[in-house]
Amino acid sequence: MADLYLVVDRAAGGLAGQIAREVREAVRSGRLVPGARLPATRDLARDLGLSRGVVVEAYEQLVAEGLLESRTGAGTRVAARVAAGAGRQPAPGRPGDEREGYRPHYGHRPTSPDLGLFPRQAWLAAVRHVLATLPNDALDYGDPGGVPALRRELAAYLGRVRAADVSPDDVVVVTGVAQGLSLVVQTLVRDRGRRIVLAAEDPTSARQLPLFQRAGADVVPVPVDGEGIVVEDLPGDADAVVVTPAHQYPTGVVLSPARRAALVDWAARTGALVLEDDYDAELRFDRDPVGCLQGLAPDRVVLAGSVSKALAPGLRLGWIAAPPRVARAVRLARGELDLGSPVVDQYVLAHLIDGGAYDRHLRRMRREYRRRRDALVDALAEDLPWMTVRGISAGLHLYAEVNAVAEVNDGTDDGGGLSGLVEAARAAGLSAETVTSAHGSPGLVLGFARLPAHRVAEAVRALAGNAGGEVRG
Repeated sequence: MADLYLVVDRAAGGLAGQIAREVREAVRSGRLVPGARLPATRDLARDLGLSRGVVVEAYEQLVAEGLLESRTGAGTRVAARVAAGAGRQPAPGRPGDEREGYRPHYGHRPTSPDLGLFPRQAWLAAVRHVLATLPNDALDYGDPGGVPALRRELAAYLGRVRAADVSPDDVVVVTGVAQGLSLVVQTLVRDRGRRIVLAAEDPTSARQLPLFQRAGADVVPVPVDGEGIVVEDLPGDADAVVVTPAHQYPTGVVLSPARRAALVDWAARTGALVLEDDYDAELRFDRDPVGCLQGLAPDRVVLAGSVSKALAPGLRLGWIAAPPRVARAVRLARGELDLGSPVVDQYVLAHLIDGGAYDRHLRRMRREYRRRRDALVDALAEDLPWMTVRGISAGLHLYAEVNAVAEVNDGTDDGGGLSGLVEAARAAGLSAETVTSAHGSPGLVLGFARLPAHRVAEAVRALAGNAGGEVRG
């Protein structure tokens, strides 16, 4: 049996996830070789001073990933086919490196949640309850707009937590925000009989724009400032506008009360539809989140949300709350597309919301993510004073403007030297992306959700060292 040195921070939470990461790194670095036998779960739990269930959960996750093998009587071993360095992504610039597939050490991209904090026990208990109580007929093809139980729970939840004005009939369950908003665009295109003009925040997520374009939209960028989208710059011929008012991506600002009123007035005056991506609304740390736009103008706003950040993106569970005519059109489009989402998962989510487990999980996530964000902000202020953090305390990423940028280490000048900073950040184990905009200053998006608080300072010091400790203007 191999000795196993693990570093676990009990105060940071997510203990099973921490153990899994430590073992995974030991395998990938070669400290644990293929075939090496791991300590029994009971022994390791005793050594770490943790419950055996936490260690069992970590081992099960690594077995599911194929990194470990477990057989009765033979214990748990490193999989024979795993080689040192397995699972690492190619270094930047090497053959096979693709931006979409690049996975920094602490996460896939800056907006990824810590999947080690997924509430496995609560989800498993909900699955057992659903399978034990669900009528047989409920497992048949259901309403493509979502099972009634989940639509009822979501309508009540959105009214209670987001101040939405919505009934269950106005809710459509989708696979996520991207699908929900894309379906809305498709229905608008079908209704208009032409491609539509869709205004979008600038800067914004580069991943969403191609989806809108493929759905039939011509996207027009509109600048964002410290109060959110500049409503007076919205094009007069826009059929719709997509916004992230609760926590703008990537700048982190909140749409101000004056801009909210102006946007609602603009929509009423022009007849345009507001597509509200409720991005990071449930993960605000400094105060309770502001209510959604949909509650101000339910006849002109489509509210879109998901559990991708709160639980896990792999669940593919989201929703839209829309005006009745739009909800009916999207439900019809969903039926034509794929007949709806898996029903068991929908009932499981409904049970978690109804029983309060979803709220409890969110409170835990807010506490943990706030610790990680605060640690990152403090470390940046100490070691990288030429980076200024913007936006509110919320979400899974922070936006940092680079105050003076022309050269980074090797003299690269690409987008103000941001590409060099991104590579330096990734080399330090940080998840980072550049932000470019026709209307704003260059900056970086840095993810903190998968970066344990006790490792933040070390990673930022490494970034400062990789970047030469300064940026020369």
